[in-house]
Amino acid sequence: MTSEPNSPSQRYEKTVSELVDGVRAGDRAAIGRAVTLVESNNPSRRQSAQEMLRRLLPHAGQSYRVGITGVPGVGKSTFIEGLGQRLINAGRKVAVLAVDPTSSRTQGSILGDKTRMANLAANPKAFIRPSPSSGTLGGVARATRESMVVMEAAGYDVVLVETVGVGQSEITVADMTDFFLALMLPGAGDELQGIKKGLLEIADMIAVNKADGDNASRAEAARREYSAALHIMVPVSQDWSPPVVKCSGISGEGLDALWGEIDRHRKIMIENGGFDRRRQDQQGGWMRAMLEERLLRGYLAQNEIQTLLKEVNRAVCASEITAPQGVERILKSIGLPTTFGES
Repeated sequence: MTSEPNSPSQRYEKTVSELVDGVRAGDRAAIGRAVTLVESNNPSRRQSAQEMLRRLLPHAGQSYRVGITGVPGVGKSTFIEGLGQRLINAGRKVAVLAVDPTSSRTQGSILGDKTRMANLAANPKAFIRPSPSSGTLGGVARATRESMVVMEAAGYDVVLVETVGVGQSEITVADMTDFFLALMLPGAGDELQGIKKGLLEIADMIAVNKADGDNASRAEAARREYSAALHIMVPVSQDWSPPVVKCSGISGEGLDALWGEIDRHRKIMIENGGFDRRRQDQQGGWMRAMLEERLLRGYLAQNEIQTLLKEVNRAVCASEITAPQGVERILKSIGLPTTFGES
C-alpha cells in the first residue's frame, strides 16, 4: 500500500533528504537548519535529526577537531578569529562551534560570538554557530557532537570548539576533540596559582595569548613557568610532550607556528594509531553520554519517581537523612544497584 501524496511519511522523508542534500552541497541555510534540528528537544524532530545524522555519517569524520578553552578575558574569540582567517588563507574551511553559557536563573544566553568574530563570520569559507549550553554538564551544548558531524559532512576540514572556560567544560570538550588547546593570560599574578592540575593533564598544548606590546616580557615569563610545570607531569602519550607557545590573536604573531605544532601532533597520532583510538573513544563517549541523558530523563519523568524525589528532597533538606542516603533510596526504588544498604 503506497502512501498518500504529501502524507506525513513523505513529508518526513522530503525534509530529511533536503537537509542531507543541502548540507552535502555546503548550503549555509541548510547547514543552519540542520544544526537547529539536532539542537531540538522535540521527540519527533529528534527522530528526524538522528535519521539525518545517520545519512551524513559516511561523509563525516575527515576534519580535525580542536577544542579551545581559557578563562573569560583570555581572548578566545579574537584568537579564534585570527587563527581561522589564517587557516582559510591556507586553503582550509573552518567551522566554529562556540558554546555560550546559559543563565541558571533566566535560561537566557547571549550568543554573541558572531559579533565578536565579525570578519570570520562574513567569510564564505567559515561557519560560526553559537549554541546555548542549556545547563548541560560543563556548559557544553548537548548537541555539540552532532553539530560536528553536520559541519564535517558539509566539507569543513577544521572544526574549532570553544568552551565557556568554566567548570567541567574543559574535560567534556577534550573528550570530543582530537587536540585540546588551553589559552593562558600573561602577567596574571602567580601564573601557576590559578591553573588547574586537571587542565595540565588534558591539554595537548598551552598557549600564552596576548603576547604582544607591553605584555611580551610577561608572556615569556609565563611561558617558562608553564613549561616547567609541564615537565613534572606525566604526558598522556609517550609520543607527544605538550609544548608551551606564545601568540597574539590581535597581531597574529605566533599563530602560524602554533598551528604547525597542532599539525605535527596530528601526523604523530596518525602514525602511532592514537588518532583512530581517540576517534573511537569519542564515538563511544558520545553513545554513553546520550544513554545517561536518556536514562536520567526517562526515570525522572515517571510520576512515582517525581513524588519520591520530592519526599527524599524534603528529608535531605530537613537533615533527616544524608544526601548519599537519599540517592540510595531513589536508586533502590527503581531497581538500580546501590553501594550500601537501605538507610
